[in-house]
Amino acid sequence: MPSPPTVASDIVAQGFEDAGIRLAISNIALLRAVPDTVRTTRKYSQILSSIRDVGIIEPPIVARDRKNPSKYLLLDGHLRIDVLKGMGQTEVVCLVSTDDEAFTYNKRINRLAIIQEHKMILKAIERGAPASRIASALNVDLNTLKHKIRLLDGICPEAAEILKDKHVATNTFWALKKMTPLRQIEAAELMIAMNKYSSTYARALLLATPQSQLVGGGKAKVSKGLTDEQVNLMERESANLEREFKIAEQSYGTDHLDLVLVKGYLAKLLRNGRIVRFLAQHQREFLSEFQKIADIESVSG
Repeated sequence: MPSPPTVASDIVAQGFEDAGIRLAISNIALLRAVPDTVRTTRKYSQILSSIRDVGIIEPPIVARDRKNPSKYLLLDGHLRIDVLKGMGQTEVVCLVSTDDEAFTYNKRINRLAIIQEHKMILKAIERGAPASRIASALNVDLNTLKHKIRLLDGICPEAAEILKDKHVATNTFWALKKMTPLRQIEAAELMIAMNKYSSTYARALLLATPQSQLVGGGKAKVSKGLTDEQVNLMERESANLEREFKIAEQSYGTDHLDLVLVKGYLAKLLRNGRIVRFLAQHQREFLSEFQKIADIESVSG
């Protein structure tokens, strides 16, 4: 059977020009200034150490200035550019975006998650980079670097895969390591469902973990102020939450599709002035709720 012809909607627009370009920093227009207070932060120090020791790893993102072809607008990388200026650098290699809307671009950027950082460190070690140089680039001491290297020791691959792009607290993995692999997966799924990745939430899940699902069949250390009865209650509530999560997971696809259709239908209705006036006069509470649904920015999950 012949393949259907390609239509315009099937073509994915390229987000960046094919190759990076070396630009004079003086030709890059900043969209915001870097305050002096930011230059004293830990994040700024990390970027400074990284650039000083290993150079620019992630090129700044620019867009061509439509009004002045020789100039570029800086979409992402203000701290990197500021550091380079402070070091006396006059040029930098940039990626050129085909979308010049800084808000849209920055909204979609994914910052480096802790597991991604862990994998980046292991790759650097495999390539022969000294530990001291890696620690300097990350602006951490050697002991902290060792903890980052051992981050996934005792974590099952399935749980690591679930959390790979999430901004998980380091101590969260300490709690997960006390659980059996199956319980680690369940805990990771609960974190996703609740959108909570803090060490406090991980410790609560650990306390609610049955003894049979702890490594070595041990018992989770009970926090001060919690009685055995309260811990048992947490275990029951955790089990109930897991059951509810599984049920919700089964119907998620259908519910999501329904929401997309409803959102589109309501948005179309609310573009009709006669309908809006009628609802405003006779069903004001419905109009308010319809507008909330139609204004949902994203239902992509």
